Amino acid sequence: MTSRASPLVVKVGGSLFDRVAPLLAIFLEVGRPVLIVPGGGRFADLVRRLDVSDTAGHWMAIAGMEQFGWYIASHGIPAAARPVLSAEVSVLLPYCALREADPLPHSWSVTSDTIAAWVARELSLDLLLLKSVDGIHHRRRLLPRVSDPALTPEEVDPAFIPFVFEHGIRARVINGRHADRVRSALRDEAVTGTLIDPRF
Repeated sequence: MTSRASPLVVKVGGSLFDRVAPLLAIFLEVGRPVLIVPGGGRFADLVRRLDVSDTAGHWMAIAGMEQFGWYIASHGIPAAARPVLSAEVSVLLPYCALREADPLPHSWSVTSDTIAAWVARELSLDLLLLKSVDGIHHRRRLLPRVSDPALTPEEVDPAFIPFVFEHGIRARVINGRHADRVRSALRDEAVTGTLIDPRF
């Protein structure tokens, strides 16, 4: 992540539903151009409980991301229907773009984590994943860095790390419930979390 002004894709996990307003305030305060990819959260959790095919579940969960995206947009944030660079903070409404491109397997191995990585790849940008965990753990230890593309941690979906390594995407996973960590990550400062950088 090169400079404060460089745009960034930020996935806001659905577990941070109650933190949307404070997170948006931090994004605006830092002033870095950010394209938010919404998680599925409670909307996707409902789909998981239904007896539907993988394909139906895939699109229903993405529709859940769209709903969370509209909730974020309701706080006065511009919404984009396609992955586009912006000079400000905006939120992606992913359903139509993903229906058109259909770039990923229809499986619960792919969630909003890998979808956010796909958006970052489309825009050639770095990715910040905000979750309710401190980062990626292995054997109960927080990993400051992931260097193994075969790692399958619980904190991200199974397709995420292989996708990031295959496409050379620089990603960081941090706890979005800590305002200071979010602020530092947006400023490219050292922060508690996990870095995944396949390019080095």
